[in-house]
Amino acid sequence: MSQYKAIILVGGPSRATRFRPLSLDVPKPLFPVAGAPIISHHLAALSKVEGLQEVLIIGFFEDSVFTRFLEDAANEYPHINIRYLREYQSLGTAGGLFHFRDEILRGNPQQFFVMHVDIACSFPLNEMMAAHMKHRGLCTMLSTKVPRDQATKYGCLVAKPDTNEVLHYVEKPETFISDLISCGVYLFDTAVFGEMRKAIERKKDVHHEESDYLWTSSDDRLRLEQDLLRPLSESRKLYVYVTENFWRQIKTASSAIPANAAYLEQCARENPSRLAHNKPDGPEIIGAVYIHPSAQVDPTAKIGPNVSIGSRVHIGKGVRIKDSIILDNVQIGNAGCVLHSVIGWNSKIGAWARVEGTPISDHNTSMMSNGVKSQSITILGKEVSVMDETIIRNCIVLPHKELKSSFHSEILM
Repeated sequence: MSQYKAIILVGGPSRATRFRPLSLDVPKPLFPVAGAPIISHHLAALSKVEGLQEVLIIGFFEDSVFTRFLEDAANEYPHINIRYLREYQSLGTAGGLFHFRDEILRGNPQQFFVMHVDIACSFPLNEMMAAHMKHRGLCTMLSTKVPRDQATKYGCLVAKPDTNEVLHYVEKPETFISDLISCGVYLFDTAVFGEMRKAIERKKDVHHEESDYLWTSSDDRLRLEQDLLRPLSESRKLYVYVTENFWRQIKTASSAIPANAAYLEQCARENPSRLAHNKPDGPEIIGAVYIHPSAQVDPTAKIGPNVSIGSRVHIGKGVRIKDSIILDNVQIGNAGCVLHSVIGWNSKIGAWARVEGTPISDHNTSMMSNGVKSQSITILGKEVSVMDETIIRNCIVLPHKELKSSFHSEILM
């Protein structure tokens, strides 16, 4: 049986500014989507890979950030060793891999997965492994097709249809190259560390030729996409596995909603017992809905589709919720309505209040367009109070605000 490892790249606290205000209270990797932290979905997929022995989480958050999560994960996946390795500074997406190469190579794994944390995906890892064994490249990258007008926001690639060999890879090209993009999931042979060393030498050579004025400590960073994947494609050592299943990027707070929907729909297909179902004495459930066991939902409420409800939530009579994430300890008063929104921890929505966002199209989660705020998901930060009979639409609200009829000064955007 082959030995595998996996690395999940989680970044650090200076990132996730686009995930505010939600990331003010919880690091993005631990934000709950479909009733579980984002990173939990990665682990669940990795646990199904035969021969996978260890998962290394690499980032530059404080060690304490992941302590509780690692304890829970160890109980849930006792057959996998799960550890957090902290970078001394932001080393870039490939710099952290190279810095901890001795830990990755310990135990002589043949291949290792690398996954960005800020994605939601069906993670066809076993299929990627089977594809990887059929070629002689150093890397198989997971890829998907996106709408043509969205493609330039991602790493784009051109591949041979018959062999899946990547001929060309460009990170966020200025003009359209291809609608085939990188999903941020890779399977590497361990020989790739030799290519990383070459990439570091190339960077040093470039800086040596330029003036010393340009040299900064940040030049120690090594970027997976720009500094490694492009040279791999040029030397014909990069291959692609294309998935037709769901894939979403989780960059902004708004993008948590389509990710939540995708995971709930997957759960409905693969593990329906985890989701809420219609019962004679329970609320009306439409589509895929997750309700934490400790939540109290009035039988006259109507919930779904694509709703996650956290712990100790209290939902009153006649409440309507769809396409939303309701975080822990939220109270929603009688006849309240929440659509296309994220309601922050400990928030209170009054009776007959309405919190509503605008659904966002697939892969288009930008907060601004031509300097104007896009119509989008409504986000309420932690401990926001919406008074009775108040309407909130298409806005992002900072934590600890009380919204009445004259609430414009309380809105972030």
